[in-house]
Amino acid sequence: MAASAQDQEQVFAKCAKRLIPFIMLLYVTNYLDRVNVGFAALTMNKDLGFSPTVYGFAASIFFVSYAIFQIPATVILERMGARRTVFVIMTAWGALSAANALVTEPILFYVLRFLLGVAEAGFFPGVILYLTFWFPKEYRARFTATFMMAIPFSSVFGSPLSGLILRNMDNVAGLHGWQWLFLIEGLPACFLAFAVLKFLPDGPKDASFLTEAEKQIIATRLASEKTLAPPNLWPALYDPRVLLLGLVGTGIGASIFGSQLWLPQIVQAMGYSTFVTTCIAALPYAAAIPTMIYVGRSSDRNGERIWHNVLPLAMSASGFVIAAMAPNHYVAVGGLIMVVAGLIGTYGPYYSLASSFFSGPAAPAAIALVNLMCTGLGGFIGPNVLGYLKDTTGGYEAGMFSLSAGLVGSIIILLVLGKVMAARNARLAAG
Repeated sequence: MAASAQDQEQVFAKCAKRLIPFIMLLYVTNYLDRVNVGFAALTMNKDLGFSPTVYGFAASIFFVSYAIFQIPATVILERMGARRTVFVIMTAWGALSAANALVTEPILFYVLRFLLGVAEAGFFPGVILYLTFWFPKEYRARFTATFMMAIPFSSVFGSPLSGLILRNMDNVAGLHGWQWLFLIEGLPACFLAFAVLKFLPDGPKDASFLTEAEKQIIATRLASEKTLAPPNLWPALYDPRVLLLGLVGTGIGASIFGSQLWLPQIVQAMGYSTFVTTCIAALPYAAAIPTMIYVGRSSDRNGERIWHNVLPLAMSASGFVIAAMAPNHYVAVGGLIMVVAGLIGTYGPYYSLASSFFSGPAAPAAIALVNLMCTGLGGFIGPNVLGYLKDTTGGYEAGMFSLSAGLVGSIIILLVLGKVMAARNARLAAG
């Protein structure tokens, strides 16, 4: 007998309750280790004599290696299983993040950031793939958005924590505050890696918290989804939908990581102390949490993805312009809140699109390629653009205008993608 809709709802809710909070904890740690360099820079750049260009390149080179290893790392996770792959990833990234405390010159900074990108490459796209092992399409935007609330949570929690470390740990045991920041925020990932071995099953069939009947409900529900399943990964790498979504993500990623990795310094340039700067930097991410929840649930409820990306991105593009032209600091901070809330609000519907195009061997390649272009290419462009324009113009306004223009480009490409998807669906319906 087929399971009722209520039975299915209960099973998927049970899986979400068991998995999503733990995955969120892992991603909080991951994201904190990725962006804490922005807070360390508040004092590290002065201590080590790093220019904005040096910092911008070091911050962005992470995304080069992150991009290069996206696809192979995601394929490895799909073949080797989540438990072992995530264990290795977390152990490596925790050690490398903490090792940034040893930085004394630009070349070592570049090398460690590059290696950190290698270590982290498989985690996020692997988790997006992992969610497809558990949840059908109509659940993914809300659960992806819920899991990705780790991003604003990591900043709301990590920003003042970083400020406290910088203020209170400077010169403790002969180390600078920024060195303690890397150590205190990096090493927990190594310990959490061992929790992964216990709490993260490779898939529903390995889940001790599910009954055999519940496992069968999940398998039957996922098998009923009619998604193209090519015999290998290559079709995903030249599919126009994947490439267009990746181009959209390049503009999104440039704005996300450009704003994140420079936000503390943008706020500090308004004249605030280091600790107050870190507290103000948390405000945009606090505002992003309800935005993320609302957009993700609305996207699932309406079964719509394109406009649930377009409208938040339009808000972000406007926020950059407002922040750049603001007559005072209060308006500037308001503009930055719009930027972050809009960008992070797109995550649920954006990555739900990425995971909906293919199943089978092509699925990890599609997800990884989209994330490669968003986080990899976009993450390299954004911090570099802001660093270069800060050096050449002396302010952040030109950089914010550039990122806003990139988002406008992403909106245009999204509308083209909507047309491509509609035409493809019409061809499939016509047989």
